[in-house]
Amino acid sequence: MLPTHEYANDLILFALIVDCGSFSKAAESAGITSSVISKRIGKLEKSLGARLLYRTTRSLTPTESGAMLYRHAKTLSAQMQEALYAVSEKSEALTGTIRMSVPTISGELLLSESVAEFCALHPELKVEIRLENRFVDLVNEGIDLAIRTGTMPDSSLIARHILDSRWVIVCSPAYRKQHTQPQTTADLLAHNCLTYTYQESGTANWLVKQPGHEAIQELQVNGNLSANNARAIRKAVIAGHGIAMVPRCMVYEDLQSGKLVEILAGHCGKVLGVYAVYPYTRNLPLKTRLLIEHIISSYKRISHYF
Repeated sequence: MLPTHEYANDLILFALIVDCGSFSKAAESAGITSSVISKRIGKLEKSLGARLLYRTTRSLTPTESGAMLYRHAKTLSAQMQEALYAVSEKSEALTGTIRMSVPTISGELLLSESVAEFCALHPELKVEIRLENRFVDLVNEGIDLAIRTGTMPDSSLIARHILDSRWVIVCSPAYRKQHTQPQTTADLLAHNCLTYTYQESGTANWLVKQPGHEAIQELQVNGNLSANNARAIRKAVIAGHGIAMVPRCMVYEDLQSGKLVEILAGHCGKVLGVYAVYPYTRNLPLKTRLLIEHIISSYKRISHYF
């Protein structure tokens, strides 16, 4: 059996390998060679008497035992980081620059003000925000932190879930007066549906469901306007030109004021996770961690928008 401290180090290394998806990427992140990693994992497997990874020339996946060990290893890694943070918080000054990439809706609604507030609390720190809807390559583009909405395909990144963003189907009161209100999602096919092009399911594929049911279906709607900016769609809907499926947070105040009305409540099947995402690092800088905590608190304060 390995000594306890060696187990702890190798468990954290094992979690890094699974997160990165390869020995070479894990070696680069850990600052050691691939051969050293291979020997340490081989030693760990021998000590435990269990195979932890399936390895081919193109892929690396955990075995059933490996998947179980990974969950515990991630917990251990998080606990060790928390312990280090507790000590470093009293000594590390918040200086330098943090480069962020955030979605346009969240940036305009919340993040610009939240980050400015954080900078006011730490005057020696500078934060550069890029408002963009594409999923940037954090490592190659030098981004320290991103706020992302949707699925998290890159396993080499750390993603911390903040909350879920629910979408709604809306129109203006004037549009509802002039047209027969849809009673089922199939009725949407007879309406002018304005579409937001930045969505994973496709421009005109709306995710719908029956109230009280979990099954999600795709509905191919029709309309005469599409845009890659959700606020442009919002303005067209407020003006009475059609129906749209948009993030609830973006139109929350419009719904409260009566500029827009929600139709087919409970039929929209689109819910996307909002995440704080950053590259794997053995020691996440205190300034980045505190900014993440500040942003999460800001989201929680207006969670009713979502």
